[in-house]
Amino acid sequence: MFDAGKRKEVDQFLEEAIKRDATDIHIVFGRPPMLRIGGRLISSENSKVLNQEDAKTLALSLLTPEQEEKFWAQKEIDLSFSFKDEARFRVNIYQQLGKVSAALRLLPKQIRTVEELNLPPVLHQFTQVSQGFFLVVGPSGHGKSTALAAMIDEINHSRQDHIITIEDPVEYLYVQDKCIIDQREVGTDVHDFHRGLRAMFREDADVCMIGEMRDPETVSTAISAAETGHLIFSTLHTNTAAQTLDRIIDVFPPHQQPQIKGQLASTLLGILSRRLVPTVDGSLINAVELLIANSAVRNLIRENKTHQIDMVIETSSEEGMISLNRSLADLVQRGFVSRESAEIFSTNPAELKMLLQKEK
Repeated sequence: MFDAGKRKEVDQFLEEAIKRDATDIHIVFGRPPMLRIGGRLISSENSKVLNQEDAKTLALSLLTPEQEEKFWAQKEIDLSFSFKDEARFRVNIYQQLGKVSAALRLLPKQIRTVEELNLPPVLHQFTQVSQGFFLVVGPSGHGKSTALAAMIDEINHSRQDHIITIEDPVEYLYVQDKCIIDQREVGTDVHDFHRGLRAMFREDADVCMIGEMRDPETVSTAISAAETGHLIFSTLHTNTAAQTLDRIIDVFPPHQQPQIKGQLASTLLGILSRRLVPTVDGSLINAVELLIANSAVRNLIRENKTHQIDMVIETSSEEGMISLNRSLADLVQRGFVSRESAEIFSTNPAELKMLLQKEK
Protein backbone atom coordinates (compact mmCIF):
# COMPACT_ATOMS: atom_id res chain seq x y z
CA MET A 1 0.00 0.00 0.00
CA PHE A 2 2.57 2.54 -1.12
CA ASP A 3 1.36 6.06 -0.36
CA ALA A 4 3.71 8.85 -1.52
CA GLY A 5 2.28 11.31 0.98
CA LYS A 6 2.64 8.91 3.89
CA ARG A 7 6.15 7.90 2.77
CA LYS A 8 7.14 11.57 2.80
CA GLU A 9 5.75 11.78 6.34
CA VAL A 10 7.78 8.73 7.38
CA ASP A 11 10.89 10.30 5.83
CA GLN A 12 10.40 13.30 8.10
CA PHE A 13 10.43 10.98 11.13
CA LEU A 14 13.61 9.32 9.81
CA GLU A 15 15.28 12.72 9.42
CA GLU A 16 14.24 13.66 12.95
CA ALA A 17 15.60 10.39 14.35
CA ILE A 18 18.98 11.02 12.73
CA LYS A 19 19.04 14.66 13.87
CA ARG A 20 18.12 13.79 17.47
CA ASP A 21 20.45 10.76 17.64
CA ALA A 22 17.60 8.34 18.29
CA THR A 23 18.17 4.59 18.21
CA ASP A 24 14.61 3.53 17.31
CA ILE A 25 11.30 4.75 15.90
CA HIS A 26 7.92 3.20 16.82
CA ILE A 27 4.80 3.60 14.69
CA VAL A 28 1.76 2.35 16.58
CA PHE A 29 -1.96 3.03 16.75
CA GLY A 30 -3.10 5.35 19.57
CA ARG A 31 0.21 7.19 20.03
CA PRO A 32 2.22 9.69 18.01
CA PRO A 33 5.35 8.24 16.39
CA MET A 34 7.80 7.62 19.22
CA LEU A 35 11.60 7.97 19.25
CA ARG A 36 13.91 6.13 21.64
CA ILE A 37 16.54 8.63 22.74
CA GLY A 38 19.01 7.83 25.51
CA GLY A 39 17.03 4.69 26.30
CA ARG A 40 13.74 6.59 26.82
CA LEU A 41 10.71 6.75 24.51
CA ILE A 42 9.85 10.33 23.52
CA SER A 43 7.11 11.63 21.22
CA SER A 44 8.19 12.86 17.80
CA GLU A 45 8.11 16.65 17.42
CA ASN A 46 4.94 18.22 15.96
CA SER A 47 3.26 14.85 15.40
CA LYS A 48 -0.33 13.87 16.00
CA VAL A 49 -1.71 10.74 17.62
CA LEU A 50 -1.99 8.06 14.96
CA ASN A 51 -5.32 6.40 14.30
CA GLN A 52 -5.48 2.83 13.04
CA GLU A 53 -5.42 3.81 9.36
CA ASP A 54 -2.56 6.31 9.86
CA ALA A 55 -0.33 3.71 11.51
CA LYS A 56 -1.16 1.14 8.83
CA THR A 57 -0.46 3.39 5.84
CA LEU A 58 2.72 4.83 7.39
CA ALA A 59 4.12 1.35 8.04
CA LEU A 60 3.09 -0.14 4.70
CA SER A 61 4.51 2.83 2.78
CA LEU A 62 7.92 1.33 3.57
CA LEU A 63 7.16 -1.86 1.60
CA THR A 64 7.37 -2.84 -2.03
CA PRO A 65 4.31 -4.66 -3.44
CA GLU A 66 6.15 -7.99 -3.08
CA GLN A 67 7.07 -7.23 0.53
CA GLU A 68 3.51 -6.19 1.34
CA GLU A 69 2.19 -9.47 -0.07
CA LYS A 70 4.66 -11.36 2.13
CA PHE A 71 3.65 -9.26 5.15
CA TRP A 72 -0.06 -10.07 4.80
CA ALA A 73 0.74 -13.77 4.34
CA GLN A 74 3.08 -14.00 7.35
CA LYS A 75 1.67 -11.18 9.56
CA GLU A 76 5.18 -9.72 10.00
CA ILE A 77 8.24 -8.88 7.93
CA ASP A 78 11.87 -7.88 8.50
CA LEU A 79 13.68 -5.61 6.07
CA SER A 80 16.35 -2.93 5.89
CA PHE A 81 17.01 0.04 3.65
CA SER A 82 19.39 2.95 3.14
CA PHE A 83 18.08 6.48 3.65
CA LYS A 84 19.42 9.46 1.66
CA ASP A 85 23.01 8.27 2.02
CA GLU A 86 22.76 9.27 5.71
CA ALA A 87 21.91 6.04 7.52
CA ARG A 88 20.35 2.62 7.24
CA PHE A 89 17.25 1.41 9.03
CA ARG A 90 16.37 -2.11 10.10
CA VAL A 91 12.61 -2.53 10.17
CA ASN A 92 10.11 -4.99 11.63
CA ILE A 93 6.48 -4.48 10.60
CA TYR A 94 4.02 -6.57 12.58
CA GLN A 95 0.42 -6.87 13.69
CA GLN A 96 -0.93 -6.49 17.21
CA LEU A 97 -4.63 -6.93 18.00
CA GLY A 98 -5.21 -6.94 14.25
CA LYS A 99 -3.59 -3.51 13.80
CA VAL A 100 -0.38 -2.77 11.88
CA SER A 101 2.67 -1.43 13.76
CA ALA A 102 6.32 -0.89 12.92
CA ALA A 103 9.62 -0.68 14.78
CA LEU A 104 12.62 0.89 13.02
CA ARG A 105 16.21 0.67 14.28
CA LEU A 106 18.64 3.38 13.12
CA LEU A 107 21.96 2.01 11.88
CA PRO A 108 24.61 4.71 11.37
CA LYS A 109 26.02 4.63 7.85
CA GLN A 110 29.57 4.85 9.13
CA ILE A 111 30.74 1.65 10.81
CA ARG A 112 32.36 2.68 14.07
CA THR A 113 35.59 1.18 15.39
CA VAL A 114 36.17 -0.72 18.62
CA GLU A 115 37.63 2.48 20.10
CA GLU A 116 34.74 4.66 18.96
CA LEU A 117 32.30 2.22 20.59
CA ASN A 118 34.36 2.24 23.82
CA LEU A 119 34.65 -1.53 23.67
CA PRO A 120 37.55 -3.38 25.36
CA PRO A 121 40.78 -3.01 23.31
CA VAL A 122 41.46 -6.72 23.82
CA LEU A 123 38.79 -7.37 21.15
CA HIS A 124 41.43 -6.54 18.54
CA GLN A 125 43.10 -9.87 19.22
CA PHE A 126 40.03 -11.76 18.02
CA THR A 127 40.24 -10.10 14.60
CA GLN A 128 43.83 -11.28 14.13
CA VAL A 129 43.33 -15.05 14.36
CA SER A 130 42.68 -17.32 11.38
CA GLN A 131 40.10 -19.67 12.88
CA GLY A 132 37.74 -20.08 15.81
CA PHE A 133 34.36 -19.06 17.09
CA PHE A 134 33.51 -15.66 18.66
CA LEU A 135 30.09 -14.60 19.94
CA VAL A 136 28.54 -11.27 20.85
CA VAL A 137 25.52 -11.69 23.13
CA GLY A 138 23.08 -9.57 25.09
CA PRO A 139 19.46 -8.40 25.06
CA SER A 140 17.84 -7.13 21.89
CA GLY A 141 18.72 -3.52 21.09
CA HIS A 142 22.00 -3.42 23.01
CA GLY A 143 24.46 -3.18 20.14
CA LYS A 144 25.37 -6.77 19.28
CA SER A 145 25.30 -6.13 15.52
CA THR A 146 27.21 -2.86 15.94
CA ALA A 147 30.01 -4.55 17.88
CA LEU A 148 30.26 -7.35 15.31
CA ALA A 149 30.33 -4.83 12.46
CA ALA A 150 33.30 -3.07 14.09
CA MET A 151 35.24 -6.34 14.27
CA ILE A 152 34.35 -7.42 10.72
CA ASP A 153 35.33 -4.02 9.32
CA GLU A 154 38.63 -4.16 11.18
CA ILE A 155 39.40 -7.41 9.36
CA ASN A 156 38.32 -5.75 6.11
CA HIS A 157 40.95 -3.02 6.57
CA SER A 158 43.78 -5.23 7.83
CA ARG A 159 43.74 -8.59 6.01
CA GLN A 160 43.29 -9.97 2.52
CA ASP A 161 40.47 -12.43 3.15
CA HIS A 162 37.10 -13.42 1.76
CA ILE A 163 34.34 -12.45 4.21
CA ILE A 164 30.77 -13.73 3.87
CA THR A 165 27.93 -12.39 6.00
CA ILE A 166 24.56 -14.14 6.32
CA GLU A 167 21.99 -11.74 7.75
CA ASP A 168 18.24 -11.35 8.21
CA PRO A 169 18.06 -8.59 7.11
CA VAL A 170 21.40 -7.11 5.99
CA GLU A 171 22.19 -4.30 8.42
CA TYR A 172 25.51 -2.48 7.97
CA LEU A 173 26.86 -2.20 4.42
CA TYR A 174 30.62 -2.75 4.20
CA VAL A 175 32.86 -0.92 1.73
CA GLN A 176 35.37 -3.49 0.50
CA ASP A 177 38.97 -2.59 1.25
CA LYS A 178 41.57 -5.35 1.51
CA CYS A 179 38.89 -8.04 1.74
CA ILE A 180 36.28 -9.37 -0.64
CA ILE A 181 32.97 -9.06 1.23
CA ASP A 182 29.79 -10.84 0.14
CA GLN A 183 26.64 -9.97 2.11
CA ARG A 184 23.82 -12.49 1.74
CA GLU A 185 20.31 -11.71 2.97
CA VAL A 186 18.10 -14.55 4.17
CA GLY A 187 15.01 -14.77 2.00
CA THR A 188 16.57 -12.77 -0.84
CA ASP A 189 20.02 -14.25 -1.49
CA VAL A 190 19.82 -17.48 0.49
CA HIS A 191 16.98 -19.61 1.86
CA ASP A 192 18.09 -19.71 5.51
CA PHE A 193 21.09 -19.31 7.82
CA HIS A 194 21.98 -23.00 7.75
CA ARG A 195 22.06 -23.25 3.96
CA GLY A 196 24.07 -20.05 3.64
CA LEU A 197 26.61 -21.25 6.18
CA ARG A 198 26.88 -24.69 4.56
CA ALA A 199 27.42 -23.07 1.14
CA MET A 200 30.30 -21.05 2.61
CA PHE A 201 32.47 -24.18 2.43
CA ARG A 202 32.17 -24.10 -1.39
CA GLU A 203 32.73 -20.35 -1.68
CA ASP A 204 36.37 -20.15 -0.52
CA ALA A 205 35.45 -18.12 2.56
CA ASP A 206 37.95 -17.25 5.29
CA VAL A 207 35.61 -15.37 7.64
CA CYS A 208 31.87 -15.74 8.12
CA MET A 209 29.49 -13.59 10.15
CA ILE A 210 26.13 -15.21 10.94
CA GLY A 211 23.53 -12.65 11.98
CA GLU A 212 21.97 -15.02 14.50
CA MET A 213 22.16 -18.71 15.39
CA ARG A 214 18.54 -19.87 15.52
CA ASP A 215 18.62 -23.66 15.27
CA PRO A 216 20.80 -26.70 16.06
CA GLU A 217 21.81 -27.15 12.41
CA THR A 218 23.23 -23.62 12.21
CA VAL A 219 25.05 -23.97 15.55
CA SER A 220 26.54 -27.35 14.57
CA THR A 221 27.67 -26.14 11.14
CA ALA A 222 29.17 -22.96 12.63
CA ILE A 223 31.21 -24.91 15.16
CA SER A 224 32.33 -27.37 12.47
CA ALA A 225 33.38 -24.46 10.25
CA ALA A 226 35.45 -23.03 13.11
CA GLU A 227 37.11 -26.45 13.49
CA THR A 228 38.05 -26.61 9.82
CA GLY A 229 39.98 -23.38 9.47
CA HIS A 230 37.35 -20.63 9.35
CA LEU A 231 36.86 -17.62 11.60
CA ILE A 232 33.20 -17.50 12.63
CA PHE A 233 31.34 -14.61 14.29
CA SER A 234 27.73 -14.68 15.45
CA THR A 235 25.20 -13.44 18.02
CA LEU A 236 22.78 -14.93 20.53
CA HIS A 237 20.04 -13.38 22.65
CA THR A 238 21.52 -14.47 25.98
CA ASN A 239 22.62 -12.44 29.00
CA THR A 240 25.96 -13.91 30.13
CA ALA A 241 28.82 -16.04 28.84
CA ALA A 242 27.85 -18.97 31.06
CA GLN A 243 24.22 -18.78 29.95
CA THR A 244 25.38 -18.63 26.32
CA LEU A 245 27.39 -21.83 26.64
CA ASP A 246 24.46 -23.60 28.32
CA ARG A 247 22.09 -22.40 25.57
CA ILE A 248 24.36 -23.71 22.80
CA ILE A 249 24.80 -27.09 24.47
CA ASP A 250 21.12 -27.45 25.41
CA VAL A 251 19.82 -27.05 21.84
CA PHE A 252 21.22 -30.53 21.15
CA PRO A 253 19.77 -33.85 22.37
CA PRO A 254 21.63 -35.43 25.32
CA HIS A 255 23.44 -38.04 23.21
CA GLN A 256 25.03 -35.29 21.06
CA GLN A 257 26.02 -32.98 23.91
CA PRO A 258 29.40 -34.58 24.76
CA GLN A 259 30.55 -34.12 21.15
CA ILE A 260 29.34 -30.49 21.06
CA LYS A 261 31.08 -29.72 24.35
CA GLY A 262 34.33 -31.06 22.95
CA GLN A 263 33.98 -29.10 19.70
CA LEU A 264 32.98 -25.92 21.53
CA ALA A 265 35.88 -26.25 23.97
CA SER A 266 38.38 -26.52 21.11
CA THR A 267 36.96 -23.77 18.87
CA LEU A 268 35.66 -21.03 21.20
CA LEU A 269 37.72 -17.84 21.20
CA GLY A 270 35.58 -15.65 23.43
CA ILE A 271 32.17 -14.23 24.28
CA LEU A 272 31.36 -10.54 24.61
CA SER A 273 28.14 -9.62 26.44
CA ARG A 274 27.17 -6.01 25.87
CA ARG A 275 24.71 -3.66 27.62
CA LEU A 276 23.84 -0.06 26.79
CA VAL A 277 23.18 1.56 30.16
CA PRO A 278 21.53 5.00 30.63
CA THR A 279 23.93 7.55 32.08
CA VAL A 280 23.15 10.29 34.58
CA ASP A 281 23.15 12.86 31.74
CA GLY A 282 20.63 10.94 29.62
CA SER A 283 22.93 9.27 27.08
CA LEU A 284 23.97 5.61 26.85
CA ILE A 285 27.25 3.94 27.82
CA ASN A 286 28.75 0.46 27.48
CA ALA A 287 28.82 -2.09 30.24
CA VAL A 288 30.39 -5.38 29.18
CA GLU A 289 31.26 -8.89 30.22
CA LEU A 290 34.13 -10.50 28.33
CA LEU A 291 35.06 -14.17 28.47
CA ILE A 292 38.33 -15.25 26.86
CA ALA A 293 38.59 -18.98 26.23
CA ASN A 294 41.75 -19.98 28.10
CA SER A 295 42.66 -23.53 29.19
CA ALA A 296 40.59 -23.26 32.38
CA VAL A 297 37.48 -22.22 30.44
CA ARG A 298 37.97 -25.00 27.89
CA ASN A 299 38.25 -27.60 30.66
CA LEU A 300 35.07 -26.32 32.34
CA ILE A 301 33.17 -26.65 29.04
CA ARG A 302 34.41 -30.22 28.49
CA GLU A 303 33.61 -31.20 32.08
CA ASN A 304 30.11 -29.64 32.04
CA LYS A 305 31.00 -27.14 34.77
CA THR A 306 29.85 -23.96 33.04
CA HIS A 307 28.41 -22.75 36.37
CA GLN A 308 32.04 -22.02 37.36
CA ILE A 309 32.64 -19.74 34.36
CA ASP A 310 31.64 -16.60 36.30
CA MET A 311 34.35 -17.28 38.87
CA VAL A 312 36.99 -17.70 36.15
CA ILE A 313 35.98 -14.35 34.61
CA GLU A 314 36.08 -12.65 38.01
CA THR A 315 39.59 -13.93 38.80
CA SER A 316 41.15 -13.50 35.34
CA SER A 317 41.18 -9.74 34.85
CA GLU A 318 44.93 -9.84 34.22
CA GLU A 319 44.20 -11.86 31.06
CA GLY A 320 41.74 -9.23 29.85
CA MET A 321 38.53 -10.82 31.10
CA ILE A 322 35.86 -8.49 32.45
CA SER A 323 32.90 -9.31 34.68
CA LEU A 324 29.67 -7.39 34.12
CA ASN A 325 29.45 -6.33 37.76
CA ARG A 326 32.99 -4.93 37.73
CA SER A 327 32.19 -3.05 34.53
CA LEU A 328 29.03 -1.61 36.10
CA ALA A 329 30.81 -0.81 39.38
CA ASP A 330 33.50 1.07 37.46
CA LEU A 331 30.84 3.18 35.70
CA VAL A 332 29.20 3.99 39.05
CA GLN A 333 32.50 4.93 40.69
CA ARG A 334 33.42 7.19 37.76
CA GLY A 335 30.08 8.99 38.10
CA PHE A 336 28.68 7.96 34.71
CA VAL A 337 25.88 5.70 35.94
CA SER A 338 23.68 5.78 39.04
CA ARG A 339 23.70 2.86 41.46
CA GLU A 340 20.02 2.28 40.69
CA SER A 341 20.64 1.95 36.94
CA ALA A 342 23.62 -0.32 37.52
CA GLU A 343 21.54 -2.63 39.71
CA ILE A 344 18.79 -2.82 37.07
CA PHE A 345 21.27 -4.00 34.43
CA SER A 346 23.23 -6.35 36.70
CA THR A 347 22.55 -10.09 36.47
CA ASN A 348 23.58 -10.36 40.13
CA PRO A 349 22.53 -7.15 41.95
CA ALA A 350 23.39 -8.49 45.41
CA GLU A 351 26.99 -9.12 44.34
CA LEU A 352 27.14 -5.65 42.73
CA LYS A 353 26.01 -4.02 45.98
CA MET A 354 28.75 -5.86 47.89
CA LEU A 355 31.33 -4.84 45.28
CA LEU A 356 30.35 -1.18 45.48
CA GLN A 357 30.37 -1.28 49.28
CA LYS A 358 33.81 -2.90 49.35
CA GLU A 359 35.32 -0.37 46.95
CA LYS A 360 33.98 2.75 48.68
